[in-house]
Amino acid sequence: MAKYQELADSILTGNNVRSKEITQDLVGKGIDPAEILNGGLIAGMEVVGRKFKANEMYIPEVLIAARAMHAAMDILKPLLSEAGASSKGTAVIGTVQGDLHDIGKNLVSMMLEGAGFNVVDLGVDISPEKFVEAVNSSKADILGLSALLTTTMPAMKEIIDEVRKDGSAKSVKIIVGGAPVTQEYADSIGADGYAADASTAVEVSEKLLTV
Repeated sequence: MAKYQELADSILTGNNVRSKEITQDLVGKGIDPAEILNGGLIAGMEVVGRKFKANEMYIPEVLIAARAMHAAMDILKPLLSEAGASSKGTAVIGTVQGDLHDIGKNLVSMMLEGAGFNVVDLGVDISPEKFVEAVNSSKADILGLSALLTTTMPAMKEIIDEVRKDGSAKSVKIIVGGAPVTQEYADSIGADGYAADASTAVEVSEKLLTV
């Protein structure tokens, strides 16, 4: 449908006024909110993710695109809840204890939401206990840990150990990322996945949930 493409384009260009208008128009015509989500918002954010990964879009542009997506999601969320629409899964995400950086985490959060995940963003400086509590209360499928300081990277292992000890939380798939984090480090602390950037975080999450 042409309107879906128009909606996807409004996300790509970061036009939050237009994304809201188109979404409202489609809802008014009785279009299934899940179709609007998949055909317009997710389609648009997939292009954003590809362009970001290829260095054709940069962080400020991605944030503007995410703002346009959220403007549309504000209309769709209550309708999706009413309809009992299923998401790809629930992801709990946060920056580890002792670290206050959040730009990378925010990007991952936005990209996951744009890909159709239900996201619980805990914020920054989060203790292992709070991560375990959030995984349990939300019945999370994915746990994303972010660290931007080498001094806070060891907190990732503490969190993973704490989560794995908890009978209810141990089945969650854990992904780590952040500037100093590497695939080798992720492997050494027992993470299920590593993401170097936000769009890779989506790919890794989807892959882990289909295994």
